[in-house]
Amino acid sequence: MAELSKKRVVVAMSGGVDSSVAAVMLKEQGYEVIGISMKTHETPEAEPCDLDNALPTVRSAAKNCCSVEDIMDARAVCRKLAIPFYAMNFKEEFKAQVMDYFAHEYANGRTPNPCVKCNDQLKFKALLKEAHKLGAYYLATGHYVKKIKDEQGTWHIFQAEDLQKDQSYFLFGLDQPQLKHTLFPLADLTKAEVRELGRQAGITTAEKPESQEICFVPNNDYASVLEKIYPEQTKPKGLFKNSDGKVLGEHQGTHAYTIGQRRGLNIATGERIYVTAIDSDKNEVILGENTELFHSTLSAKDVNWVCGEPSQNEVPITAKIRYRQEPTAASVKLLGNGKAHIHFKEPQRAITPGQAIVFYQGQELVGGGWIEGEVTS
Repeated sequence: MAELSKKRVVVAMSGGVDSSVAAVMLKEQGYEVIGISMKTHETPEAEPCDLDNALPTVRSAAKNCCSVEDIMDARAVCRKLAIPFYAMNFKEEFKAQVMDYFAHEYANGRTPNPCVKCNDQLKFKALLKEAHKLGAYYLATGHYVKKIKDEQGTWHIFQAEDLQKDQSYFLFGLDQPQLKHTLFPLADLTKAEVRELGRQAGITTAEKPESQEICFVPNNDYASVLEKIYPEQTKPKGLFKNSDGKVLGEHQGTHAYTIGQRRGLNIATGERIYVTAIDSDKNEVILGENTELFHSTLSAKDVNWVCGEPSQNEVPITAKIRYRQEPTAASVKLLGNGKAHIHFKEPQRAITPGQAIVFYQGQELVGGGWIEGEVTS
């Protein structure tokens, strides 16, 4: 491995304004900046393209990220800043670590979170290794999150200044060695301030809309993606039932549903009904009233503590089970081997197996894990 320079930093360039401005800021701070875009998958709109000579094109409407257009935009920003740029092929890693996981979770009645997995396995693991190969001590991203070191030399993650943009939820899997080599330049900025810095720098992505979709799932139609790319992971039609076992109708395969879903059920009962459970082994989707979606406890696996596992057996926290949720009072009971039970002060709606649960203490992200289900005993 090349000798690492603390003045050299690789910026993960998504082709959006956030990572672009991160590169701008770091260059202004005197770093030797290298831009890298990860080519992770083929997008439906992709055409054969000479990335070295293509002109940038900024989308007028938000779509999914990581496309050929995004790589072109990232390259244009690096040209403007006169910094090196590399488009690296991570398709095999992305398929194995993100897409295969995505399909496997749906096939087993769970709802995956591929963005967290992408951060864990690609950005802060595979891409960090590539940064080190280039002699860069640091990997920087456009995440809105703060990193602070205490007097003992331990790194802590805190929510960003702009809580509406805070992305700490997606980074609970980071550990101390990764944090040591990571920079988050946007920690103290709002989105409006980031766009203004982009305008001042004259970069083409300053007005680019944000991506709103999972990068390999056009139009948020994940069921169609599964049926096309992973037909062996999809389920045949089966039965809708209520919690008493009464048959309510026919579903299109358990992979097409998630806990809390109401739309697209095509079941007329005279009242609003929701998906309350999914049994992939029996190929059954359980429907019920909204009140049946509320639970006070859950079990989690693969729990990670950013600053190391706490010494106490039960830890008071606030937690959230989805990105756009306010953290709510809870406690974590450690069970060993990365497993834990979480008890909420107030019942939570639609606790969904396969999704992330993230732990906070005040503004600090302290850890998180993956939801297995409600605690039944």
